[in-house]
Amino acid sequence: MKNAKVKNIIFDLGGVLLNINYKASIEAFKAIGIRDFEKLYTQAQQSSLFDDFEVGRISPAEFRDGLRVQSGVAMPDQEIDDAWNAMLLDFPKKRLDFLKQMSVQYRCFLLSNTNDIHIESFERQMESDGILNDFQNVFEGHYYSSSIGKRKPNPDTFLWVCEQHQLVPEDTLFIDDSIQHVHGAKEADLQAHFLDTSKEDVIQLLGRVLA
Repeated sequence: MKNAKVKNIIFDLGGVLLNINYKASIEAFKAIGIRDFEKLYTQAQQSSLFDDFEVGRISPAEFRDGLRVQSGVAMPDQEIDDAWNAMLLDFPKKRLDFLKQMSVQYRCFLLSNTNDIHIESFERQMESDGILNDFQNVFEGHYYSSSIGKRKPNPDTFLWVCEQHQLVPEDTLFIDDSIQHVHGAKEADLQAHFLDTSKEDVIQLLGRVLA
């Protein structure tokens, strides 16, 4: 499946590789008392509290305190973490196998808007499933917004990743399930494709794009 026009592939994590259900967290927060959680957070947009947490400007403790203040609900830390992590589902083995194949033919990278609570949760689950090392080893670099202080869809974020590995943006394919991130990548001159998870899997999408 080698495509001469593509030398590098940057993958999003949640929704592309790791299955995600944003509604699960919304419903979980509603169940513990935040009835209008959608006003604070959705897949398409979020309040500054979530933005700050996602780029590492605030710690998990500050995020939890901020959420209690904004919601007016006195939730224990564990309840917040459990509700916030409810959106994180499974990582299908077929996708890991596919990533291994891709990494033989292309330079592969991971770029995810995520936060320390989610990272701890999905890495713990991957470790339990015995796939964490394999998952990390298929990528030359994996970049989480809370670690690098940058997030999608800012075009500079994509260019920064390219600079770390001397990637030519025009030779680099980016896959994401959030359309605003795809637009940001295109502004940075990457080849970018939107994954509509209601219609196909990332394996099917790349099968078309790289054919």
